[in-house]
Amino acid sequence: MTDLQLSLIAAAGVFVAGVFTYNKIQEYKAKKSVERAFSSDHDDVLMRSGDDAPSVVARQEPSFSLDSATPGVAGGEAAAAAAALSEVAAEFSTDDIGGQPASVDELAARANAATAAAAEQATALVDPLIDCLLPLALEAPARGDKLLPVLQTLRMVGNKPVHFIGKAVSGDWEPIVHGGVYTELQGGVQLASRSTALNELEYSELVTRLRAVADEIGAEPAVPDMIEVMAEARNLHRFVAGHDAQLGVNLQSNGAPWSVTTLIGALEKQGFDVRPDGRFVMPDGDGGFLFSLSTNVTPAEETTSRLTLLLDVPCVAPARDGFGAMVACAKSLVARLDATIVDDYNQPLSDAALTEIAGQVKDFYDEMNDADIPAGSTRALRLFS
Repeated sequence: MTDLQLSLIAAAGVFVAGVFTYNKIQEYKAKKSVERAFSSDHDDVLMRSGDDAPSVVARQEPSFSLDSATPGVAGGEAAAAAAALSEVAAEFSTDDIGGQPASVDELAARANAATAAAAEQATALVDPLIDCLLPLALEAPARGDKLLPVLQTLRMVGNKPVHFIGKAVSGDWEPIVHGGVYTELQGGVQLASRSTALNELEYSELVTRLRAVADEIGAEPAVPDMIEVMAEARNLHRFVAGHDAQLGVNLQSNGAPWSVTTLIGALEKQGFDVRPDGRFVMPDGDGGFLFSLSTNVTPAEETTSRLTLLLDVPCVAPARDGFGAMVACAKSLVARLDATIVDDYNQPLSDAALTEIAGQVKDFYDEMNDADIPAGSTRALRLFS
């Protein structure tokens, strides 16, 4: 044999020996890894018996904490969720008002009330009457902590809001929160707003973005037919446009124009609040307002001879009697400012005319109730915002 052949044989032998040694090392490492993973040092509660077996403890539901040190729950998110669900959580107390254990019937009533409250919150977000429903079938149950960051990337399409709710392991639909576990999701895009109906371009954008979201969370969306959705959107917008009513009464100065500075003091004494945008509004006592007031001049002007009180009719519940409150306020300002209540054409409005308008407002409220969109309801506020 030549020297070249001997060299090649020797090199091949070294290579084979190296491969054999490498395989043995990898086999040893794998064996040690398996031994560590299944070492008897692990405490397997399922293998205990007798006195060593763990005791059964009550199941603990996920809870919200306002402590910023709580892992997985940001302070602001926890505060918002706690505020939204505080009434529901209160229903699960096992004590009655006097601190005594509650009866079985009372606990059942509380549970039913809590379920109804969660369902109401879910419907406020995804409403079959005013939203296009977008079912999302999850491949496996998912935690709210994982879902929320992805779902929050799809909040609006055009000027139409998009919301999502989840089906909890209990079988109830509820708003998606940190700590919750959900087996299904339901999305909803609002079909119409005060300005426009959902259109083909917005819907196409929605479908594209929804599929991307679904891929990221491991879900399969059921996308409704565009033609049917567009028809529903146009029908709803026709109703909104036909009931977009705003009623105004004007106060005309009987003498010289009023000083805006003097007006501000008079309006504050009347109970008006000044909003950051400069609007004057009459609070309703629950964080909203009954009606607004305009001075009909720019902030740079120093005087005005005309004030306008304006009621957004579909946004104020009939029980609050927004029109009656606005007329009463106007009459009070008439005495305070020496003014006359007039219409848009500067003609005086008599008590008889105001009573007739009040009857028309009542008929308007009846129409909204018949359409299952009561004035001042969450549904109406979403449509007429």
